Amino acid sequence: MKTMIYSFILAVCLAIPMVSCSDDQTETEQKDWDTTTYYFASSDEQKQDTYYKPYDGNVGDPMPFYDPVAGNFKILYLQNYITNPTGTYHPIWGLSTSNAANYSSLGELIPCGGIKEQDAALGTGSTIYNPSDKLYYTFYTGNKYQPTSSENGQVVMMATSSDFKTWTKIRTFYLKGDAYGYSKNDFRDPFVFKGDDGFYHMLVSTYSGNKGVLAEFTSSDLKTWSHKGVFMSMMWDRFYECPDIFKMGDWWYLVYSEKHAAIRRVQYFKGKTLDDLKSCTANDAGIWPDNHEGFLDSRGFYAGKTASDGTNRYIWGWCPTRSGKDNTVVGAYPNEPEWGGNLVAHRLIQHSDGSLTLGEVEGIRNKYTKSITVEKKAQSSSGVTASANDYTMSGDSYVLFNRLGFHNKISFTVKTAGNTDKFGVSLVRGSDSKKYYSMIINPENDATRKVNFEQEGADGIGFIDGIDGYVFNRPEDNTYNVTIYTDNSVCVMYINDICSYTNRIYGIQKNCWSINDYGGNIKVSNVKVSEY
Repeated sequence: MKTMIYSFILAVCLAIPMVSCSDDQTETEQKDWDTTTYYFASSDEQKQDTYYKPYDGNVGDPMPFYDPVAGNFKILYLQNYITNPTGTYHPIWGLSTSNAANYSSLGELIPCGGIKEQDAALGTGSTIYNPSDKLYYTFYTGNKYQPTSSENGQVVMMATSSDFKTWTKIRTFYLKGDAYGYSKNDFRDPFVFKGDDGFYHMLVSTYSGNKGVLAEFTSSDLKTWSHKGVFMSMMWDRFYECPDIFKMGDWWYLVYSEKHAAIRRVQYFKGKTLDDLKSCTANDAGIWPDNHEGFLDSRGFYAGKTASDGTNRYIWGWCPTRSGKDNTVVGAYPNEPEWGGNLVAHRLIQHSDGSLTLGEVEGIRNKYTKSITVEKKAQSSSGVTASANDYTMSGDSYVLFNRLGFHNKISFTVKTAGNTDKFGVSLVRGSDSKKYYSMIINPENDATRKVNFEQEGADGIGFIDGIDGYVFNRPEDNTYNVTIYTDNSVCVMYINDICSYTNRIYGIQKNCWSINDYGGNIKVSNVKVSEY
């Protein structure tokens, strides 16, 4: 009798999950994506390929390099696991790409040292090829785990390879800051380039006393280095991480990431000569390269460094994840964003005055080839006149469009009637949403615009402090050509080759989106969506 009872209970227990699973599957199959507009709680894919993220963990501090032997880009980066080992973390992994849009993993290239070694944890650096000995050289930061007062917290170290696969750490090479009057614990992020003088130059981010500086060293063979003093002092209380120096046309540029939590963005300086470049910060001068202090993007793009194939120069940085996948937790000052995320690439655009902006990568543009029919699903009760995919909008109005996929390219053109009309685009928006996320083109004044990130809706908090917008000049003809790329939760918006805005917005996929007018008069045309 007991056996029969146990058998009956077992049969019931086994049947319950089977029924539940069947119900869930039926519910999934019955979801009406095409005609409904309600909000859906979507999740990212585990691995992402356009804005690259490894299956396990994420990308930190990219070190891009154009490989003249293989004829492609190699992107070294600090592999950041969800849970890093104590003391030994951030080994250097690698990727290869020919178009900054599709990546092949090279796996781990330079491992962490042992817990008691100088490079227990690795920090960023740079790679260069020496045609004389046919070796690749990677200079990187070695972080000592719990250094004593007599030990160096950070030193510059070196590894070499003949095939970019097997790397050998040169254990006799230790470049120490205190040997030259610099900090022994903040001496890092080595960047090596070849100057017009035929010598290799290395810049290292460090301190001289309490002042942040870029120290300079030179070499003829990449093995023996001579100290040349301070290349550039950092303004005020700033600290320039991940320095990258290059020549583009007639101009020299220094791209760096400002560590200060109130800023924490990628910036640049420019000069016709290296001496001009150095003078940009002399005596805290602050000779900015443009009218927005050299900012290249928002706080959603960090640790950007560049590489060129001789035709295009791209910049790679990382877009941070958000704690709890909360789109409003952006690391507002005095906090900082989470460290590491997805690898994001932009193309550098050089203007006639030497100033730089970031624009679309052709390889990424060419990936999104599957055209999606754009359907208007809803609109505000007033203020919208529609003709095919063109819309005339006035007052506070919006047009809601059909759901997006996991990888989207959205493009449209906005023509404003006046110099101060305000518009934006909203994502993660459903007809039942009490909060959704908007990138708003806000008129700062008659001449300039700024992209603001806001949480709109009845329960929205409005302006999200800390992500920071991007300031750019109002187009003279008031025409804005907007292109937005998304890969899961990474979202990049470009406007007229003069504005790049990178952000992390969870929940884009499987939800609707809208174009909004905020009190002015605008005309929206050429609304297109494509996927891959």
